[in-house]
Amino acid sequence: MEDKNQNKNLILAIVLSAIVMIVWTVFFPPEQVTNPPEGETVADVVASPTAPSIAPTPQALATATGDALSTEAATQNQIADTPRIAVETPDVVGSISLMGGRLDDLSLKQYKETLAEDSPLVRLLAPIGGTDLNSAAPYYVVYGWLPAGGYSADQVPGPNTIWSAPSDAALTPDTPVTLTWDNGAGLIFHREISVDDQYLFTIRQSVENTTDAAVRLAPYGIIARHGIPETRRVYVLHEGAVRMSDGKLQEIKYKNIPDMDTTPSEGQADIVSVQDSGWTGFTDKYWMTTLAPLAGPFTSVVKYSGETSNIYQTETRMPVMDIAPGSSASVDTRLFAGAKEWEAIRHYQDDLGIAKFVDSIDWGWFYFLTKPMFRLLHWLHAVIGNMGWAIIALTVIIKTVVFPLARKSYISMAKMKELQPEMEAMKERAGDDRQKLQQGMMELYKKNKVNPAAGCLPILLQIPIFFSLYKVIYVTIELYHAPWVGWIHDLSAPDPTSILNLFGLLPNAVPEPGSMLFMLSLGVLPILLGVSMWFQQKLNPAPTDPTQAQIFAFMPWIFMFMLGSFASGLVLYWIANNTITFLQQYTIMSMHGKRPDLFGNIKASFKRKKPAEKKK
Repeated sequence: MEDKNQNKNLILAIVLSAIVMIVWTVFFPPEQVTNPPEGETVADVVASPTAPSIAPTPQALATATGDALSTEAATQNQIADTPRIAVETPDVVGSISLMGGRLDDLSLKQYKETLAEDSPLVRLLAPIGGTDLNSAAPYYVVYGWLPAGGYSADQVPGPNTIWSAPSDAALTPDTPVTLTWDNGAGLIFHREISVDDQYLFTIRQSVENTTDAAVRLAPYGIIARHGIPETRRVYVLHEGAVRMSDGKLQEIKYKNIPDMDTTPSEGQADIVSVQDSGWTGFTDKYWMTTLAPLAGPFTSVVKYSGETSNIYQTETRMPVMDIAPGSSASVDTRLFAGAKEWEAIRHYQDDLGIAKFVDSIDWGWFYFLTKPMFRLLHWLHAVIGNMGWAIIALTVIIKTVVFPLARKSYISMAKMKELQPEMEAMKERAGDDRQKLQQGMMELYKKNKVNPAAGCLPILLQIPIFFSLYKVIYVTIELYHAPWVGWIHDLSAPDPTSILNLFGLLPNAVPEPGSMLFMLSLGVLPILLGVSMWFQQKLNPAPTDPTQAQIFAFMPWIFMFMLGSFASGLVLYWIANNTITFLQQYTIMSMHGKRPDLFGNIKASFKRKKPAEKKK
């Protein structure tokens, strides 16, 4: 009976957890920002019959005049052959193409693709075409202007414009660069680009009107990404478009961008009017590229350009500017392109005023828990100096904080164990009379002041806490290529050892991730995870029903195989959590006179008869 009650509690916990998540989604749905743009902006200009499309296809990116190059190959060669300006800071290295003044070549100096000494750096941005530069799918940032009246597209700089710059120009934190383009008709455009010592670029677009007539122009910025990056996608992490619009966060997964509602002139696009402040861009697990105008209003756009070109875009479109004769106008935009390091992002938010920028990190539903947990993990990492031990320390702290809840659950289990003999006797007396049995059980609970559901509620309350802890460890970039001990050199990657080659004793190579044999290639940590779950299970006798007992017996090993390919940092967390839970439960139940018969339960599990044998 005790086993059945425990199983009911487990099932009840799962059902209640699902109900909590459903209720949370219904009553607290993510805010969808769908305000229509107000006033005349770039969106209005693009909608006009004479206006050029801004970056809908590779060929349109190659020219803003309508005189598109005849083939995409020609476009690629032209972009690759254009002179470039070197970019280098302590954290990034790359170049700016003078075609369009586009930032389309950027690598992260502090992060490599693998642990090998000769591994290339993580490539964030990459151009269209080229041989030595084409190590990744095209992913780039383009700025430009659109005419709002009186000028044609070839009289404003676009994605295909060749800008001029000093021959010795190089972009560093100490040396900004200025690009210039004269349209030959009285307008001189400047683009001043500066960068800090981390990941933030500042772009000032300006225009001088030397004509004797006023002109109307609209500046824009675009992040374009060709195709979806090849990464392992899991439900717990958002990858795709992310934006903040007047304090409202919106996340759109890559797979959902092509399915957005269409607009008459834009096709598949989601358009939001931002009045005061905001930013928009693309986020991956560890890397991000976002546009952040210094001030509103502006129009934020998430866009898919079509199945043939397969380009995902985010855009910031500024209001149309009236430039009087003999005057000039400018607009400033910040561009973040780099690793999602919490300290850097927080600095840009708190010190430079990029509103709610830390929310670009995917904190999940339980952000009120994940944010403080992350800060604690960050602090522990700084104090301990090793992320693996920091994860274990964080797990210990969290388990200590929720110990009162766990204690109630374990005490309830101990009390239920005390009543086990009386329950069995009552079951024999009741026979097949279930109503009589239920009435007797309720009287027994009432007499001994035991609530059979008391063990379930503490477990339910702990679920969001430990889900949040899992989330924190999963999204933390500090795990990337972070060592722990011995053979664990990268906590963001699966355990590199394999039982198939006896953990390195045999010369056989370890199967590659994604291969059929990889799931069988269990490392040391996944095996320890299975063992820890198995020992935790043996604190209680196996269910009396043989079929149920077999299902429970297989669960630790099923989880071992399921989680074996997960990041080592996550597996380490589960091992630490299982170990602490085992110690707490064993100690509390022992203190209440019901010490678990651990070795007896282990012996019984090996002697248990199969269902078929029991019938004989």
